Amino acid sequence: MSIENLKEKEFLIKINEAKTLAEIESLKSEIFGKNGLMTHEFKKLGSLPEEKRKDFAKKLNELKSNFINLIDDKIFEFENKEIENKLKQEKVDITLPIRPHQRGKIHPVSQVIDEISSIFSEIGFSVAEGPDVETEYNNFTALNTPDHHPARDMHDTFYLDKNKRLLLRTHTSPVQIRTMMSQKPPFKIIVPGRTYRCDSDQTHAPMFHQLEGLHIDKNITMGHLKGCLNHFIKEFFEIKNVKMRFRPSHFPFTEPSAEVDIGYKIENGRIVVGEGDKWLEILGCGMVHPNVLKNVKVNNKKYKGFAFGIGIDRLAMLKYGINDLRAFFETDYRWLSHFGFDPLDVPTNYRGLSK
Repeated sequence: MSIENLKEKEFLIKINEAKTLAEIESLKSEIFGKNGLMTHEFKKLGSLPEEKRKDFAKKLNELKSNFINLIDDKIFEFENKEIENKLKQEKVDITLPIRPHQRGKIHPVSQVIDEISSIFSEIGFSVAEGPDVETEYNNFTALNTPDHHPARDMHDTFYLDKNKRLLLRTHTSPVQIRTMMSQKPPFKIIVPGRTYRCDSDQTHAPMFHQLEGLHIDKNITMGHLKGCLNHFIKEFFEIKNVKMRFRPSHFPFTEPSAEVDIGYKIENGRIVVGEGDKWLEILGCGMVHPNVLKNVKVNNKKYKGFAFGIGIDRLAMLKYGINDLRAFFETDYRWLSHFGFDPLDVPTNYRGLSK
């Protein structure tokens, strides 16, 4: 058989009239298989005179490409039809009831992050994120932390290189720096995330969760900070009134700085937040230090702002009566079944966060 009398038309007709993917695969084998038509023709190349070989090979390759394109198009057509048929047949009945026994539970830390995000999103804050591995500059220097500050010590910080240039972030504040360096004011963000310090006991873990808040704009005052935190505490603990006090403190990145206490009492062995004659420290805050704004090229004469940091794990323990931080990370399903939350019950303010 020579190239002139190849059964090209016969195979073209067979390909076009094929009704199933199996028929196409069979034709593919007939044309390109070990004993197929094209294989047989290519074997002739060696026996042809040299002056005819090049022309013969060119025509064979053109024919081969033609067959390949036709077969690929046909396969694509059948595969699309198969997907369309599956979509028509495999419909989901959205009126079916939910499964009666749900095994999965939302971890209290994830629940609290969602609750906090829901509260702050309603007053204009957006959520920002950053890497767990940070530079020394973003974690300390840009935040006005002096070289001799105790927070830089090895017993507090997990350094990742000998030069102490890379580390596991000790707070979520570096995301403030990243945000202010990459965008223009005003800024209004919260930053939930994992943080790391060399500490471990009943109320401390080497990895824990923290939420940072930052609001930079013109004419921001401590009054705005107090109003923001008062709103957050009332919404989070789902109470109408809250006793709150600001105690002077010191943080390198804020000036003035304060720690916030809320009133509580013990009633029937439980902590009742918002009232009583006892005080519980809940977060640290302050006005952003002018040096921090200077480090991120924000005009500290024109813009001012406040920042605050909250321990998410501690809030979860306080709100939901969990007395040992280590239980958060022990992967005990029984514990999660007791303290966990319904995965379909997303926290929203309008009906109560934890209802």
